[in-house]
Amino acid sequence: MVSVADIVGLLVVVGVNAAVAALATRFLRVRLATRWGIALYVVVLVPAVQLLMTLFFTGPLGLGPDLGSSLTVLAVAVALPFALGVTFDYFWMPAPAEVELPERLEQS
Repeated sequence: MVSVADIVGLLVVVGVNAAVAALATRFLRVRLATRWGIALYVVVLVPAVQLLMTLFFTGPLGLGPDLGSSLTVLAVAVALPFALGVTFDYFWMPAPAEVELPERLEQS
């Protein structure tokens, strides 16, 4: 039987991974100039970082329940937060080109 602590731990893992996916996607969209570069890095780097964070949270920290198989862990702790984070960045955040930045002050 799954305890409340296991459910809270799983929600923490999913929430942190979704935040990492959104922030990493935003960072790559701001820094990279090409559309293919952004797509490639988001699809390759972000899930790799999420997988490492999932291994850290569920391994040494012991958060979350035993999900049974590695495919379930990948689906719940990596793929779902990846989809949530990327969707949040692309659909709810303004495009990097639309954000007006303040003028830089010249230093003398």
